[in-house]
Amino acid sequence: MLNETPLSRVIHSQAERYGDRVALRYRDYELGRWCDISWNEFSRRVRQVSNALLELGVEVQEKVGVFSQNKPECLFCDFGAYGVRAVTIPFYATSSEQQVRYMVSDANIRYIFVGEQYQYDTAVRVMQIEPHVKQLIIFDHAVKKNPQDQTSIYFDEFVEMGKDLPHQDEVEKRSDELQPDDLANILYTSGTTGLSKGVMQTHRQYAAAFRGHVGVLPLTDKDVIMNFLPFTHVFERAWSYLCVCFGCTLCINLRPQDVLQSMLEVHPTCMAAVPRFWEKVYAGVQEKIRQSNSVQRTLMLDALRVGKEYNVKYRMRGLVPPIGLKMKYKFYEKTVIALLLKNLGLERQNFFPTAGAAVPVEVEEFVHAAGIGMIVGYGLTESTATVSCDHVDKPITLGSVGRLLPGVTVKIGENDEILLKGDTITKGYFRKAEVTANAIDAEGWFHTGDAGYLKDGELFLTDRIKDLFKTSNGKYIAPQMIETKLVVDRYIDQAVLIADQHKFVSALIVPDYAILEEWAHKHHIEFHNRKELCQNQEVVDFVMERIETMQQELAHYEQVKRITLLPETFSLERGELTNTLKVKRPVVYQNYKAEIEKMYEE
Repeated sequence: MLNETPLSRVIHSQAERYGDRVALRYRDYELGRWCDISWNEFSRRVRQVSNALLELGVEVQEKVGVFSQNKPECLFCDFGAYGVRAVTIPFYATSSEQQVRYMVSDANIRYIFVGEQYQYDTAVRVMQIEPHVKQLIIFDHAVKKNPQDQTSIYFDEFVEMGKDLPHQDEVEKRSDELQPDDLANILYTSGTTGLSKGVMQTHRQYAAAFRGHVGVLPLTDKDVIMNFLPFTHVFERAWSYLCVCFGCTLCINLRPQDVLQSMLEVHPTCMAAVPRFWEKVYAGVQEKIRQSNSVQRTLMLDALRVGKEYNVKYRMRGLVPPIGLKMKYKFYEKTVIALLLKNLGLERQNFFPTAGAAVPVEVEEFVHAAGIGMIVGYGLTESTATVSCDHVDKPITLGSVGRLLPGVTVKIGENDEILLKGDTITKGYFRKAEVTANAIDAEGWFHTGDAGYLKDGELFLTDRIKDLFKTSNGKYIAPQMIETKLVVDRYIDQAVLIADQHKFVSALIVPDYAILEEWAHKHHIEFHNRKELCQNQEVVDFVMERIETMQQELAHYEQVKRITLLPETFSLERGELTNTLKVKRPVVYQNYKAEIEKMYEE
């Protein structure tokens, strides 16, 4: 049941309810095992953080930075700050010095909590430039401090300042005085098209978002949650807070690359994920099927065929499957599908929220066929995550992003743009009145920049309006839709389309090098490095043939005519990706200007 206590007190309220039951789990890499934190301990830590923040002199609605990968300390700091009406501003663990400096300056941050060595080193350099930063508080004791740094302290030293709760009366007073329109967070957007904007999120927005999910998601206090998306991202942040309010156990994955291993160790019932995660699972299962012997391959393919018919054709549409189909599916559910789920660590599954980008229909179909309870949704930082999601008690259509969350109102505006209203929608961008005025019109509608339509109660996305390309022939191209289709192929890892003001569509393709190299060896193609592999015409023709097969249903003017295979993946370091791994098209186009021009040579 949802605990509707304000975020300033909810941890303490849950501790009264659940006591020594496990609230948080995290992997201790030194001990090599998962460690438990009870609700009582969670509450105690939050109180100590609240008191320590007051000891530092943190004021009402003062902004505090949290620059770390996912750790329990992030949650201690968040809820401790809410207890004294402070505002937390999370930075992505991979944020550059320039990005951190911008946010620190924009929000006038005096105190920054940092995770590991990279975050500390980056923050120290910012501290030397931004004199209003008074102190860094370091989570990881393995961090080596700069010899010139005489002010930073470790987290246990910080907590010691609040150990005996010296300011608890003031903490209680501030908690009592918390207002629904107080800022809880400022979340800086990833900035695919320019400088980051600070989205203001209030306690009212969170409370409305939590209420909206009641009865929509089958969440209970028995659920075990794997957290591997960054807490900095609104999806994981709002989802995690919702789970806290339901009394779930959160298992915090420190290193994203360890998530598959973590799933096998934790056996989560729920996990928020982006489509790319399920695309990788899909590709992995397809590869497993290809490598199996004929009997195993036949069984797995038939299990997925039956699963598709049972779950996609009947169950998702709210229809009753025929008894014969049901019996066949139940057999596979206890054998082939059970083994598949066990190998993923998902044998205790409940449901898996998925958002952040378009889900390829083939991938969504596969996930449901495999009996995995994916719940597809759509949302933005500005909407406190969920705008819409699949409702488990209502028909679900492949390709939709679900039904509207109660309390959210949608209107389809000019150019099919999705417009939003409701208590979950931000009031604007921090210290950016002009940008806010451009985003929220005079009638109070927030303009998402996403195009879409409503049909039979479900929301469908078509594309980002600003991303639409117009060819020199006057035809409009929706690049994300085509790119999503391409990356389903097991030989393609990343794809970026080029079409704007060009006479045809081309693409920069980052192949899955391991699989492509295996194919090349099998076909006796010689190469000494990835550059030679990607420039080999036989290899290029092979990938192009696969693309031509996938894009047959596209209009002629939408089809990719030429490609360039890239020997390196798009990277954060070269500025080609945001912290949420979205492609910065202008940077990619600039970095690969020569390759692009070559594709359009006569």
